[in-house]
Amino acid sequence: MIDRALAGAAARLAAVSDTPRLDAELLLAHALGVTREALLLRAAGERAVPDGFEALVARRLAAEPIAYILGSKAFWTIELRVTPDVLIPRPDSETLIDAAVAHFGRREPSRVIDLGTGSGALLLAALDQWPGAQGVGIDRSPAALAVAAGNAARLGMAARALFLVGDWAEGVAGPFDLLLCNPPYIEAGAQLPEAVARHEPHGALFAGVDGLDDYRRIAPMLPRLIAPGGMAAIEIGATQRAAVTALIAAQALEVRCMADLAGRDRCLVVTAR
Repeated sequence: MIDRALAGAAARLAAVSDTPRLDAELLLAHALGVTREALLLRAAGERAVPDGFEALVARRLAAEPIAYILGSKAFWTIELRVTPDVLIPRPDSETLIDAAVAHFGRREPSRVIDLGTGSGALLLAALDQWPGAQGVGIDRSPAALAVAAGNAARLGMAARALFLVGDWAEGVAGPFDLLLCNPPYIEAGAQLPEAVARHEPHGALFAGVDGLDDYRRIAPMLPRLIAPGGMAAIEIGATQRAAVTALIAAQALEVRCMADLAGRDRCLVVTAR
């Protein structure tokens, strides 16, 4: 029955996952059409295993990320639909929203822009944090923007979020109180976990030989985009603090770094001098 199926699936998933039991529970709950919490609270041993469970386990055994199989991912205070057209939002990226909350305090940013919005995670998290804010999400991928617009609609934010096809902030008139950006920053040829390398969009991951190509393009745009008293929160790789700081500081902007919950350099906080 279900208890036995969970145990067997977890044993097999240990070959591809650091959290095999959790993965098995999430997949089974998805197959049953219930939450994981509801699955754990009911008498699981008395239920039949749904027909679709094995197919879901097979997808996970092929290193497909759980978020793509389930079709959703929690981020900050919201739940997002995700597809292989968008990068899966990571908890590390919540550091950017933490930085913005710390900067604005009791103030509320009124205009927000998210460069490379993908699923809309950063923009929609900001709009959820500040109900009076309006935002723009820009991405070069129409497929990603369709996912983001769908997320805005499901979250009741369609009237406050505008999504545009664009090349970073080319042609965009500022300024904005809050700029959010999680650009590609992995160097070409880097070895990635199989789930990432095989399933997530490479255009959202790789940025040239040293991983800095997109920062070089974004940095000169920042002075015209950041409003007085505003800020930009820009994600970086854990070893890129010095290099990206130098690119941004060269634009006569102030830069400081904020670490993620694991203590790794993660977010550059950029303000006008």
